[in-house]
Amino acid sequence: MITLLKRLFIHNWPRKCLSLILGIVIWFVVDQSMTTTKTISGIGVKVINIPPGKTVEGILPTGHLSKRITLNITGNKTVLDDLTSNDFEVVIDASNKYSEWVANITKRNLFSLDSNLNLSQKISKVSHQNFIIKLTKLVTEKLYILVTQPIGEAPKGYQYIDIWPYRLYITVSGPEEVVKKLKANSLKLTFNLNDITKDQLEDLRVHSSQENKDIVSFFIPSEWKQLILPALSNTPIDINDPDAKFLRIDFLRSALIPIDNKIPVNLFFPADYNPKINPKKASIAINDTIEIKEGVKVISKPLYAKGVSESFLDIVKDMLEISVIVSPKSESNLFSWSLQLVGQQSLETKYVRTLMADSSDPKLRDLQPHLREDYIRNRFRNYVNRFRLFTQDGKKFSLNIEDHNDSIILTEKIGELQ
Repeated sequence: MITLLKRLFIHNWPRKCLSLILGIVIWFVVDQSMTTTKTISGIGVKVINIPPGKTVEGILPTGHLSKRITLNITGNKTVLDDLTSNDFEVVIDASNKYSEWVANITKRNLFSLDSNLNLSQKISKVSHQNFIIKLTKLVTEKLYILVTQPIGEAPKGYQYIDIWPYRLYITVSGPEEVVKKLKANSLKLTFNLNDITKDQLEDLRVHSSQENKDIVSFFIPSEWKQLILPALSNTPIDINDPDAKFLRIDFLRSALIPIDNKIPVNLFFPADYNPKINPKKASIAINDTIEIKEGVKVISKPLYAKGVSESFLDIVKDMLEISVIVSPKSESNLFSWSLQLVGQQSLETKYVRTLMADSSDPKLRDLQPHLREDYIRNRFRNYVNRFRLFTQDGKKFSLNIEDHNDSIILTEKIGELQ
């Protein structure tokens, strides 16, 4: 056995070592010289040296095109077996190009994304279908954005009032055809109230410098002030309107606010009023719901406001009136009623003047006067639209209205808990 092993490994060992080395060398040379062709899809394309004032349709801020290319690559089998579209990209030089052309892609256009991979030595041939690149005019435009009403629900204990400003713009640059199409369509920005927590609003209210802490303004964070425009970028684009820093959602603590004075009640007869009711004789009957105060018929029980701030109520409370509308005979329901603000325009002016003089809100103070006034007027009008009457137990105040021989009888209707 020992003799056999000596004959195998020791006898003529120099020749055997030389044969082994030659075999390894031959195997390595053959392996490295073997070629194959592989089709690779999804390869990134980057365009460089684009002439000033021009751009390429579908180009992204990185210089890459949104569309990708498929190549048939011939080269070293060992390298191609492991090569994927993530290992390299195609780089096309647009120097001296001014319109549309068919790119001729060779191995010189292949650039490795791996510093250890030398494609120029490992690839011998590249073929592909026609790849058309079109240069177009580069334009910069302002695109206007409509800030829509948010979706979702306000945090518990708060009411959504308004979002402001309603309109912003974003300045973008890109291919003329793409930018024109975007400009022709309305861009919209919508937020979700479910993304705002009660803890956030409570923290803002506690640390607010405003005198009236019933109103909480949630200023939109920078990461929310973005638009997704796939035609121009594969990542969200920041809204670069300077007024975007004022973008805010206003909330109101949903508490009942007592209305100190009694609200008058009057009849209103439209031009086509019910002929069965004589406007000269019709009057509102006195009962548990209606009383006379200083010669004026008013709602007898205490009422509360919801959906407005205390500062708003302080200004309008003396100018509130419930108007009972005597409807036409053709209407199935002969009566309805509504809460009115008498002299609404002058009340709005007073509200604006009062808040314009308030300097307790530093972010509101930073607004230009005309923007600040516009913001305050919008808030007033939102309060008018949201103003509702409630009873002490938190139920919505409502009225039953009946006619008995020109005597209009108003009684409180059991409202729903809000």
